[in-house]
Amino acid sequence: ADYNQLGFNLRSNIFQGGPLQSRSLMKDSYTPDIIQKAIRDRKNWHGRRTDELGKWHQKNALNLNLQKALEDKDG
Repeated sequence: ADYNQLGFNLRSNIFQGGPLQSRSLMKDSYTPDIIQKAIRDRKNWHGRRTDELGKWHQKNALNLNLQKALEDKDG
């Protein structure tokens, strides 16, 4: 019964899906020249700066990935 009800709903296009055109609050709020002039700083995102601990964690993750790749290569 549930399967037939789902099939009926799909055939009658009740589940129409998402909108065809997406909207952005930033694009609606600002003019295009402001968005183009925006500076994207990788070290200062959303008011937060990457500190020494964050840099250490990035290097540690790269080191762990390298060690794992070398172990997989050696067998």
